[in-house]
Amino acid sequence: MTRTARSMSGLPWIAAMAFFMQALDATILNTALPAIAHSLQRSPLAMQSAIISYTLTVAMLIPASGWLADRYGTRRVFMLAVALFTLGSLACALSSTLGELVLFRIVQGIGGAMMMPVARLALLRAYPRSELLPVLNFVTMPGLVGPILGPLLGGILVTWASWHWIFLINIPIGLFGLLYARKYMPNFTTPRRKFDMRGFTLFGLSLVLISCGMELFGEHIVTTGIALSVIVAGIILLLLYVRHAHRNPNPLIALPLFKTRTFSVGILGNIASRLGTGCVPFLMPLMLQVGFGYSAIIAGCMMAPTALGSIIAKSTVTQVLRQFGYRRTLIGITLFIGIMIAQFALQTAHTEFWLLLIPLFILGMAMSTQFTAMNTITLADLTDEHASGGNSVLAVTQQLSISLGVAVSAAVLRFYESIEPNAMVAQFHHTFITMGVVTALSAMVYLLLRPKDGHHLISDRQKG
Repeated sequence: MTRTARSMSGLPWIAAMAFFMQALDATILNTALPAIAHSLQRSPLAMQSAIISYTLTVAMLIPASGWLADRYGTRRVFMLAVALFTLGSLACALSSTLGELVLFRIVQGIGGAMMMPVARLALLRAYPRSELLPVLNFVTMPGLVGPILGPLLGGILVTWASWHWIFLINIPIGLFGLLYARKYMPNFTTPRRKFDMRGFTLFGLSLVLISCGMELFGEHIVTTGIALSVIVAGIILLLLYVRHAHRNPNPLIALPLFKTRTFSVGILGNIASRLGTGCVPFLMPLMLQVGFGYSAIIAGCMMAPTALGSIIAKSTVTQVLRQFGYRRTLIGITLFIGIMIAQFALQTAHTEFWLLLIPLFILGMAMSTQFTAMNTITLADLTDEHASGGNSVLAVTQQLSISLGVAVSAAVLRFYESIEPNAMVAQFHHTFITMGVVTALSAMVYLLLRPKDGHHLISDRQKG
């Protein structure tokens, strides 16, 4: 299929916009919860339902996004997703009760579940694999910046405007996205296949239970036993889906795609290594406020260097991968990130300000390199037949890893609280050391890669 250069250049911008909206929305609400609770006359603790409802909706519906895009076309489904997300945002801003807010967060979640997966699927279909690295490198940048700027932007909007702007900010972005997608996004479809309703139910419910269990585990809302029981129930449903997929000729997500070694290693690496990187946006603002006595605004601003480092590193990722290859880069950068996370244990309330900022900037550069390398090697060798399912699995993995990093680091922090109840800063220090070690150990996953894996993504013919 021929496409103009103008159309091809527009598609990555569409995907980047979708990634930014989804990543920003995942974290911007956290800072505003007390203000929203006061406005709606509810307890701040009850406001967690507004976050959980969105997260669970996204987890439930991501697996269906690939089938919908294959059946009705990437442009139609993407525009529907952006429209739902934008309308849901407007409705959230107009909500007068917690029930209304939760309902419209679900509408947002329906759109959010389809936005990024469908945009990335369009990229997979539009670009040859040899051009995938620079494209995904560009697209993943907003996904790194969004979660870091979210708490900061949320604090600014709540302090100087009102909590309604947390949602209203999505409307101009969404409207622009709709116009841009209508003009530039191709409407890729594949031959029709029957929707696997049983597989969708098993797989979707398993993700909901695993996500919910991690949320309960991390927030310490219920006992650890109940939270683990919910997670185990989700795993059992996931195993039932695997049995179902073996027997169904057209499953929702085909299991043979896991025979692609780089895909399997990439998914496993995403889960393992994001335990550490996912804990930093959660632990660092908490340590700065609770341990060091910083204000919420200052603590939010402290994460800005990580975003800046992520952006700057995008210009060097391709050169790094060409120099060292995917295997050595992922092993080395993951070990380095583990060390950087552990060294936060050296920081105290008396540490010079610039000594707090520099490690966060360097960590942002390292995380940017790792995420780009992980995502491209995961998708690089998938056939067109498995592109849709593999893309959905990657989206699910990324969604779950957000909850997983917070839940595990929160559990580790609680463990050290029980050992050292009167040493708050020491609790954070030991948690950072533990998560740094866990991250460094996750580098062993990438030993499963071969030296030549991903070579076709960084070959010399792309240098020009």
